[in-house]
Amino acid sequence: MIRAFILVLSLLLPFGAQAAEKVSVALDWSLNTNHVGLVVARDRGFYADAGLDVELLPFSDTSSAALLAGGLADFAYVPSLGFMSARAAGADITALWVTMQRETGRLVYNAANSEISRPADLSGKTYAGFGSAWEAALIGTMIRNDGGTPQWDTVTLGSGAYEALASGAVDFTLEVATWEGVNSELLQRNQASFAYGDYGVPDQQNGFIATRGASIGERSETVASFMRATLAGYEWAAANPDEAAEIMIAAGDFPNPDLVRGSMKLIAEGGFLGGGDTPVGKIDGMRLQRMAQFLADNGVLKDGTGNTLSAPGDVSGWFDESWRGQ
Repeated sequence: MIRAFILVLSLLLPFGAQAAEKVSVALDWSLNTNHVGLVVARDRGFYADAGLDVELLPFSDTSSAALLAGGLADFAYVPSLGFMSARAAGADITALWVTMQRETGRLVYNAANSEISRPADLSGKTYAGFGSAWEAALIGTMIRNDGGTPQWDTVTLGSGAYEALASGAVDFTLEVATWEGVNSELLQRNQASFAYGDYGVPDQQNGFIATRGASIGERSETVASFMRATLAGYEWAAANPDEAAEIMIAAGDFPNPDLVRGSMKLIAEGGFLGGGDTPVGKIDGMRLQRMAQFLADNGVLKDGTGNTLSAPGDVSGWFDESWRGQ
């Protein structure tokens, strides 16, 4: 009798008064403007309106792809290389969304260095790296396609690469224009850059939101609700970059809030979230296929046993956007 009363009472309650479904999202890095739509959707109540209680898990030493594949998160924000590497190795993760509609990365060097004016000049120089196989494939392609010899010295410095470049301890590194690039401008560093796509590297989208393949079938309503609210968050951020920046600043611990403001300004003005006829978050299967093949051609992709793949196969099964029609 009591159970029946509780059931009837829950049906009579407003939707928002019922217990929200808890959902977790693993982040690929500390909070930054790549995650702006997730934060906006959470803090403006889009998730709550969808009946979801969304937790953005703090960044850890375990990759977001591994956390997702291991069942420790319901969704994950996964960088392009991490996503393709995980899928090639057989991980049961499927992309639902991609954040940046074009490449945000670039190769940067000290503009005061008179020895560098083109990628071919990087041959024999010192690179401050981050420890991934993708970096060698990228840099080697750029130098080779510019007529140079793809040989250079590497020191792995991680986030210390930018200070090393500014001090002249290294000759070049890679950065994300919408974050480290903005920070360098705020610090008035004298940098110049080369765009990957100008030297034979395929243009790519970046910042996938993924879930486990099994979840798409077993929890299709949850997946659709989460992704529609996420879409609303990123669309709102794209239309209101100044306000979105302030929401990000309030949500995180940013030593220099102007970095967030400058990043959102560049993202909006550069059309990174959506430009032309491309809907916000839309995955381009052809570009995904080209980048996956580029990685395979350069020995970056491995199968589940660690063997190098010569081809990624058909990547159309790596993503699923059926939630858009639900």
